Amino acid sequence: MAPHRRTGHTCGVSRAARIATIATIAALGLPLAACGAGANAAPSWSPQPQFTAVMPPVVPELPPLPTQPGGSTPSPQPSAPGGPSTPSTGAPSSPSPSGGSTTTAADPAVVATRLSAPTGVAVLPDGTALVGERDTGRIVRVQPRPGQPVRVLRTLPGLDASGDGGLLDLALSPTYVEDGLVYAYVTTPTDNRVIDFTLTGPTTPVLTGIPKGPTGNTGRIAFDDAGDLYIGTGDAGAAADPENPASLAGKVLRVSQIGRPATGNPGGSAVYANGARAVDGLCADAGGIAMFLAQAHPPAAADQIDLVRAGADFGTAVPPLATMPDGASGIGGCAVVGSTLYVTSRDGTSLLAATITAGVGAANPSIGKFTAILTKKYGRLLTVVAAPDGALWLTTCNRDGHGKPIADDERVLRIVPAAGGAEAPRV
Repeated sequence: MAPHRRTGHTCGVSRAARIATIATIAALGLPLAACGAGANAAPSWSPQPQFTAVMPPVVPELPPLPTQPGGSTPSPQPSAPGGPSTPSTGAPSSPSPSGGSTTTAADPAVVATRLSAPTGVAVLPDGTALVGERDTGRIVRVQPRPGQPVRVLRTLPGLDASGDGGLLDLALSPTYVEDGLVYAYVTTPTDNRVIDFTLTGPTTPVLTGIPKGPTGNTGRIAFDDAGDLYIGTGDAGAAADPENPASLAGKVLRVSQIGRPATGNPGGSAVYANGARAVDGLCADAGGIAMFLAQAHPPAAADQIDLVRAGADFGTAVPPLATMPDGASGIGGCAVVGSTLYVTSRDGTSLLAATITAGVGAANPSIGKFTAILTKKYGRLLTVVAAPDGALWLTTCNRDGHGKPIADDERVLRIVPAAGGAEAPRV
């Protein structure tokens, strides 16, 4: 689907033309107008004729990260917020004497190790993955095979990782092959927001002003098959905000690729559904038709999976599509491959699977019983995303203060479920 357009602003032109105008501005030394809510100022410049198109950015091939004698990479050292730390090349590890997660020397599922709070994952067309570190703002490129160098592509500046915030999620533009755009959900010192950027260019606000709080700055983003962007926002520590129509906290927002309310939203605003609390997963089926929301609930209630519908209120007595089984709390993320929904459990240290029936993308899908297909091998599992080749990419979160980390945490995993077709470790 072609990107949405609007006139009178850099953000309203096609993605290719927009990147071209950014290049023009940089060449002329002119300021770039922001693309946030309410940015309607008339342009003070016009693109030059020679900048009519732009090729997708080429990811720089940086040299491998430095290693210690013997080939191992040092563990990341504590640094100031947003400061760098050094990821490893995915070298194997030994079992943890503390009883935590383990990785054998021959484990082919571990494709990166010793990252710092890996949270956002987006799989590129070439089969590699972009992985964003929540607390450093770094974006690294991970190969689908173990033992390969992990390269830092860029660091997003000005983030605030307090209160569960920071670099929270990544998603590729529906037209990434043409425009090279990556979207990110991030926390700044003043708000939560969505930005977009190429791997070598400046960042541009897409939607700003999502409330930020001392806690509860969770969030996920995902595109549907129509090219609309869904943004799941946490309650930012304000329990009443999910039901407050004037707040963007505790909601599922649906906007165009340039941040305008999507056509068909209730009331014409960016709010598509409300009543969310802690948004941990947002995932679409293979066709991007049905969108599922995974969210944590207070200790008295089970974590749940909801179907995202226009006008839905997840805080009411309407039952969710499914709840997490006993012992599988601390939901971390969700992904769909074919007719199977996959959900991670941090506290249950497991990956669970359930069958989606009544047709994926149907008006009233149902979710069957969850079964653990991977448990107690890698510790606390956080993000899970589905790749086009049928593989699942996952991240661990054993250093979040609740796990039992080993020397190689945090890790990125790539596995293929038993029904998958890609050449990768199976579970």
